[in-house]
Amino acid sequence: MKVEVWQGDITRLDVDAIVNAANSSLLGGGGVDGAIHRAAGPELLASCRELRGCPTGEARITPGFRLPATFVIHTVGPIWAGGSKREPELLASCYRNSLALAESAGVASIAFPAISCGVYGYPLEAAVRIAVTELRRPRPTGSTLQRALLVAFSEDMARLYRDALA
Repeated sequence: MKVEVWQGDITRLDVDAIVNAANSSLLGGGGVDGAIHRAAGPELLASCRELRGCPTGEARITPGFRLPATFVIHTVGPIWAGGSKREPELLASCYRNSLALAESAGVASIAFPAISCGVYGYPLEAAVRIAVTELRRPRPTGSTLQRALLVAFSEDMARLYRDALA
């Protein structure tokens, strides 16, 4: 799978799936979660209500509705608490579970925001290392995934991703 960096608004990407850095209710919030819910329309909220939430580290999939992306994969990243509450393991699990759901849906292209890096306070460099490590893991035989985008909202984040991939 080819891993690339893209800077901009994840809701505008024409990929098979975008990943939503959601909260455990899956009912929308701030940051990328709120932006995805606004862009996808009220149908996304109705679909998420039926899922009845998602534990930290796990992922759920819905249609993309009004987004260019066919699917939204919702994952709940850990809130940073100093690193002693399994945060690295849970963040890695977000990427692994999102990729597995994408493969089960036949996804070829997927875009990830910086999970847990906003209000959840995950240290950026540590989060970038986990994201790159997980996306570079060999995929299972027969995987449909061909391309993963690490989406950065800021130039600083894009630079961290590019440095980690170099």
